[in-house]
Amino acid sequence: MSLIVIGSLAFDTIETPCERRERIVGGSGTYCSLAASYFTRPRVVSVVGRDFPERFLEFLRKRGVDLRGVQVKPGKTFHWEGLYGEDPNQRTTVKTELNVFGRFKPVLPASSRRADIVYLANIDPELHESILAQTGRPKIIAMDTIRFWIQNKRQALLKEIGRADIFFANDEEVRMLADGETNLIRAAKKLLNLGPKLLIVKKGEHGALILNKNFVFGVLAHPCEAVIDPTGAGDCFAGGFLGYLDKTQKFTPAEFRRATVFGSIMASFAIEDFGIGRFETLSMAEIDKRFKDFKRLVSF
Repeated sequence: MSLIVIGSLAFDTIETPCERRERIVGGSGTYCSLAASYFTRPRVVSVVGRDFPERFLEFLRKRGVDLRGVQVKPGKTFHWEGLYGEDPNQRTTVKTELNVFGRFKPVLPASSRRADIVYLANIDPELHESILAQTGRPKIIAMDTIRFWIQNKRQALLKEIGRADIFFANDEEVRMLADGETNLIRAAKKLLNLGPKLLIVKKGEHGALILNKNFVFGVLAHPCEAVIDPTGAGDCFAGGFLGYLDKTQKFTPAEFRRATVFGSIMASFAIEDFGIGRFETLSMAEIDKRFKDFKRLVSF
């Protein structure tokens, strides 16, 4: 099993209609690797400032996450601030401070260079080529992005989507990348024409769609009465999806469907607390139970 995640370990400031939390631990690399750790032993490549708490790095290690690719640099850690309204699917980015992440030059440890699955999370798309040049022949190259890169490095991002076997994006990002196409299926087809073999469209509380040129599959989100913090749900979806694939090493439509369910399950746990709080108590037994609940939910 070998999944490598190149993404951010970060601080998030989150404000919801009920509460505000300052500088809690987040980041795509954090969320993705934690979700994947229930299925495999992921490796993370990232950078943090000297202000990043050692106790959270130790928590990742205890979850089986390999941190040999994490650099600690003088300066401040990536910081994102977001505001949520009554609709948890809609958020406003208040600020994005790249800090040491803005000067990040990923170096893959020798032990990670022959990974089967390479996940390029919310990193500068101009770094993709140098990262992939350090790998062997991964079975899957997966990538995600955020609004910041769509707005600031659009052309580089569109080029890199063509390198990906699997591209993750939420419905807003899909429409933005498809030049504002409002119909989600038509927008998705535009992105598939760029080259990825599989497109995963994350739709928040409405679940997710996976599409390629031959099939479409949808999965519900787990019903939740109280969404505490939606931040990181998409990264946890990717972690559950890729972690499951890394465990099975089967890359078929049937396994992609099953991986989508596990992705949705991991996202459903992430939203139950602020930041990574839910993962401090989450057990595999709870994941198995929710998988069974999902099967009952969609059976007829």
